[in-house]
Amino acid sequence: MILSGWDVLDASHEALRTTVGGVPADGWHLPTPCEGWSVAQVFQHAVGDQIGFAAALTGEPGPDANPFDPSGEMEGVDPAAFLEDALARAAKAWAGVDRDAVEVPVPVPPHRLSPSSGSAACGLDAAVHAWDIARATGRQPPLTPGLARPLLEAARQIVEPLRAYGAYAAALAPERGDDDVALLLRYLGRNPRWSAS
Repeated sequence: MILSGWDVLDASHEALRTTVGGVPADGWHLPTPCEGWSVAQVFQHAVGDQIGFAAALTGEPGPDANPFDPSGEMEGVDPAAFLEDALARAAKAWAGVDRDAVEVPVPVPPHRLSPSSGSAACGLDAAVHAWDIARATGRQPPLTPGLARPLLEAARQIVEPLRAYGAYAAALAPERGDDDVALLLRYLGRNPRWSAS
C-alpha cells in the first residue's frame, strides 16, 4: 500500500479500500444511491477517477474506460487488485506534488487547484463512493464527520460546474440535526438516509 502523505486523501483511500473489501460476491449487482448504477458501476467509476487524478498530475495515460460510462461487468476482475492499482497510482502521484506549489492540475473544473484542495478533491471522490457502496451493501459507511469537513470544503470548489454535466444531482436542503457527513452528502445531492430497501 502506497500512502500519498496527504491525510484527507489517505483516509479517503482507506475508506474506499475497506468498503470494497467488504462487498459480498453477490453484491456487485445491487443498486446504489447513484441512480441507475450498480455497485460494480460505482466501483469502476471510482477506480477510473483515481486514475484520472493521477494522470492529470503525471501526464501518464488515463483510465482505459470512460469513468462516466462504466460497464458493470466484473467477470474475471479481482476487485482488490483492480482498486489497489488505481489507489497506488493516485497516491504516488500526490506524494510527488510540491506542497509549496500555487496550483496543480486536476481533471475537474476549475482544472487547477492548490495542492491541498486538489488532494482533497481526489479524496472526495473516493470517500463518497465508499459511502455509496457501503449503503448499497447494507453496511455502516466509513465516512466520519472529521473527514467530511475538509471534503465539503473541496466539494464547494469543484461540484457546481460538474452538476451541469450530471456528475452530481441537485443539492438537497440541509435539515435540522444534520452532522458534517449529512451536510456533505446533501450538498452532493445524496439523501443521508438512503437505503436500497
